[in-house]
Amino acid sequence: MGNRTFIVAQVEPLDVDGVRTTEVGTALWLLGFLGLLPFWGTLEESGRTWWLWTCLAGFGLGLCGLEYCRRRRKERAAQQAGG
Repeated sequence: MGNRTFIVAQVEPLDVDGVRTTEVGTALWLLGFLGLLPFWGTLEESGRTWWLWTCLAGFGLGLCGLEYCRRRRKERAAQQAGG
């Protein structure tokens, strides 16, 4: 539709291996858990203690993901150094 010219910037990805992104996400889940912990009674009265357990599960899964990303980064570095 019409004569339009689009310019696409050549931008490199900031975090190729995902370690930093996973670290930040995991830390945010932990902060969410710790931030909700003082409100245990209020959450229990309103039937929302699942918020706490969701944050704790997010933190635990984040730790698993962090280990996965670190292993992947290590393996990619070994492959690049080897050939």
